Amino acid sequence: MTPFLKLLYRFYRLASGRWYWAKRRFTRAGLAVLGAFILAALLAPDTDNNVTYQALPLLAFLLVVAVCWSWSFRARFGVTRLLPRLGTAGCPLHYRIVVKNLSAKTHRGLALVENLADPRPSFEDFVALELAEQRALRSFRISESQHTTPFRLATVKEASVPPVMPNEEVELSMELTPLRRGVLRFTGVTLARPDPLGLVRAVTTVPLPQTVLILPRRYPVAAIALPGTAQYQEGGVALASSVGQSDEYVALRDYRHGDPLRHIHWRSWARVGHPVVKEFEDEFFVRHALVLDTFSGHPRSEVFEEAVSVAASFACTLPTQESLLDLLFVGPQSFCFTAGRGVAHVDQMLEILASVRACTDQPFLALEHLVLGHVKAVSGCICVLVGWDDARRSFVGKLRALGVPVRVLVLVLPGEGQTLEPGPLCDDPDRFSVLELGQVEAGLAKLT
Repeated sequence: MTPFLKLLYRFYRLASGRWYWAKRRFTRAGLAVLGAFILAALLAPDTDNNVTYQALPLLAFLLVVAVCWSWSFRARFGVTRLLPRLGTAGCPLHYRIVVKNLSAKTHRGLALVENLADPRPSFEDFVALELAEQRALRSFRISESQHTTPFRLATVKEASVPPVMPNEEVELSMELTPLRRGVLRFTGVTLARPDPLGLVRAVTTVPLPQTVLILPRRYPVAAIALPGTAQYQEGGVALASSVGQSDEYVALRDYRHGDPLRHIHWRSWARVGHPVVKEFEDEFFVRHALVLDTFSGHPRSEVFEEAVSVAASFACTLPTQESLLDLLFVGPQSFCFTAGRGVAHVDQMLEILASVRACTDQPFLALEHLVLGHVKAVSGCICVLVGWDDARRSFVGKLRALGVPVRVLVLVLPGEGQTLEPGPLCDDPDRFSVLELGQVEAGLAKLT
């Protein structure tokens, strides 16, 4: 199997690389002429086909003339890209590019094309994807790759460059649509000019590496009745800024390692000669846990991507002015990120969700241990799961046994939601929701 996959991977890289090069160097008319030339060359051994012999030299002549003309393109440009810091998957990203002509000749008819980092996977990722597709076929499941192109990062529109005089600058408005969350890397900018026949484009590339962070897609979520009530929070306003409650301290005590420096009482330190901090009154407030299931067997799972989008949608919707929100998930290690009440902003949580990856080297039990060790501090738990197997049902059952209010959202492929039962939530089915791929937004709109 491995030698065959290696051969298949080499063919994939060669074919995709040649096709990428052809789309950059040939216009649509040029691709048509190139395809006709290849077809004529394949039919050339048929000596009875006179049309082929007549078309082949004509097509070859057109291509040779166009290629030779493109070699005469000599130009130097300076390019500045003005990117925003953040974008959102699925939403057009608008930005500007400034092009300066550094040569002594006026250039007309140019097109500007963005160069993104090579999206092709490594051999390990390619093998993992192939194995996941084979498992889907053996289990008669719908392949997730049927819904999307898993390695395509963005779609970029070409921009027409107006005539640019020597040492003159022109500003272009660019539009790019990110298809996946994460860091989108730019490597440079290509300026292309077609030959007089309109077949082959001469190109010059300006290296211009930059990055922009693409946040997960978000869906509108109506105001819902969240589970849980206010809980005692050890540390009170020392943990979160007070909103609508007194922030007066109740005592002074000696500094302990880990105390925030902003709580130091400088006058007392000057008087006694060692650090003294203000001790605040403990508080009761609402604190929700947003649990993201990262345990997906598919390396480019669209179900997992939608789960991240659902988690991001809840992070933007939950009220964090009067409460705390803890994001819990497992990656290379266990993570717990808290936002709300001045501790951190939701935008920071979205940036974390933009970079989260599926966990393939740990069991689901790692997430269970993380959450169960944290539930004493939370008022309720929102679980976004990518499956509903025995391990996940057992996890939700343990949360219910501990008296933690739970709302569960399970992401599945189309057609798989009809067979899922609430399990531990059979006595409260309104807290159990199944969201099928392609109908996630509609499913979230129905939540109450």
